[in-house]
Amino acid sequence: MVILLLSSTFRIFGQLSPGDLSKYHADLEGLLNCTQCHNLGEGISETKCLECHNELKSRIDQNKGYHSSLEVKQKACIECHNDHHGRNFEIVHFDENNFNHELTGYELEGKHGDTKCLDCHKKSFIDNPVVQQKEFTFLGLNTDCRKCHEDSHQGSLSNNCASCHGFDSFKPAEKFNHDNSKFALKGKHLEIDCIECHPIIQKNGKDFQEFKGIEFTSCSSCHDDAHQGAFGKNCSECHTEESWHYFKELGNFNHNKTHFPLTGRHRNTDCLDCHKNGTNNQSPFKEFTTWKTFDCAQCHDDVHEEKLGTDCKNCHSTQSFTRLNKENTFDHSKTDYALEGKHQMVDCNQCHTSNHKIEPLEFDRCNQCHDDFHKGQFTTSEGTLTDCGKCHTVKDFAETLYTLEDHNGSLFPLEGGHVATPCFACHLKEDNWTFRDIGQRCNDCHIDEHEGFLDPKFYPDKECKSCHTAQTWSAIQFDHDQTNFSLEGKHLSARCNDCHLLHGIDNEHQLFSGLTSRCMDCHDDIHAGQFLQDGLTDCSRCHSFENWEASRFNHNETRFRLDGEHSRVECAGCHKVRNLDEREYIDYKIEDFRCAACHL
Repeated sequence: MVILLLSSTFRIFGQLSPGDLSKYHADLEGLLNCTQCHNLGEGISETKCLECHNELKSRIDQNKGYHSSLEVKQKACIECHNDHHGRNFEIVHFDENNFNHELTGYELEGKHGDTKCLDCHKKSFIDNPVVQQKEFTFLGLNTDCRKCHEDSHQGSLSNNCASCHGFDSFKPAEKFNHDNSKFALKGKHLEIDCIECHPIIQKNGKDFQEFKGIEFTSCSSCHDDAHQGAFGKNCSECHTEESWHYFKELGNFNHNKTHFPLTGRHRNTDCLDCHKNGTNNQSPFKEFTTWKTFDCAQCHDDVHEEKLGTDCKNCHSTQSFTRLNKENTFDHSKTDYALEGKHQMVDCNQCHTSNHKIEPLEFDRCNQCHDDFHKGQFTTSEGTLTDCGKCHTVKDFAETLYTLEDHNGSLFPLEGGHVATPCFACHLKEDNWTFRDIGQRCNDCHIDEHEGFLDPKFYPDKECKSCHTAQTWSAIQFDHDQTNFSLEGKHLSARCNDCHLLHGIDNEHQLFSGLTSRCMDCHDDIHAGQFLQDGLTDCSRCHSFENWEASRFNHNETRFRLDGEHSRVECAGCHKVRNLDEREYIDYKIEDFRCAACHL
């Protein structure tokens, strides 16, 4: 009877249980434990699943994490996690390569997108001690940067790392703007390397760069006082942040309080023109403290060789050496020709050549006194020379009244980069200014850098505008689909020079003609010829243009299909790094597939 009862029991259990539970649920094995997961007559209970997985239930109740996403929330647990398939059955089937991490509520940005799952999901980063004891879990991580990364600032700065740093690289701190600090960088400070002001010291046994508590109340906090306190501590009264040797037109320094008040041209003279020692002397700007008098001849050459005495101011003034005091008493505006601009500085003798200076002069047109600088280029068809006053003023011959609007009314309107091009770049080709018949096409002024390197069909008649614009030479508007190689994926973000300068004859001339579309002609074969077929490596069998990942490679199409534990082994577990001719490569051509070849 006992044998019959046992036989009956085994038959009933075989009918009820579809198979052994996995090792994770092995403690629920047996008929008496069925209701731990199942409701009688109703199947698997979602509530009972979450009663055991209470850490996951807490996340779902807070509407957080992957299991609260729209992709998972409406599914029953058993749709993804079923059991009774044997002790070694893996309940969690997780595809790391195709998993959308945004569904967890934490988007992987920058370098995080290239990081392996287990580099972050490790027990040492889990706060909750209960979750930390689990054999396998993705729960329990904190999104605070410092939970995973060491705080190199050792708590001296804000906890919000992302306010300064990006996800692509820790250095440089791309989001940091020094203008938002208490010390905005200006002038030469913009060119200083950070470490000059923020030194690296040792703190708590580690390298530490100081960013907080740097003293900057005055210039002398960082800089030596070249004047040794003689002019006070407010350096900005005379100096600027652009350069120590650049002065604010004497700044707030009142030279009139010295023994030599500055007047006339002296006010526009650079300090160092007189103070030769400048900042290189132990007593800078004090060369004249012992002088009792300041006669002109002490600094200036006496062109009259003392024939007219040594008191220059009897005839001259500090406004200009060429303006004589006696002549200055004459009001030239009372004549028919008032002196303006540069004419006010011309020596009387240059116009008034006679000793009496009273003979009338013709002054209706500029060329009555001045040579035609442009050598007839602006002579009209009637033979009349265009008056200089149409373009120039008496203030300065170099200053022109010819405007951008005037130029745009010419045969060559200025556009883009030509607007900022100085006149001499086009009109002063050699020693003479030329304004007529200098060309209107690009190659009239610009050298054809592509001649011999680019098929003429892409720029008929050497017309640069086929690819370039007048805005900037580096802005290219070329449709690569016109060639036999359309740009896809990463090739779309590559610079032209990456391919065309690589194959050029030197570092300046790009090559556009005769290039092939084979990967190996531009890219190194990092596989050391393992995938050569007929002398060529077809990268597209495994790789796409989007990235270098072998997204097209399917290991199950090789001679060794991955199943079981093999599907979870890292590639590097089987494919080792080899060395060929002092060059490392990964060995993908494994010939021996016997278990003993890999497993001891």
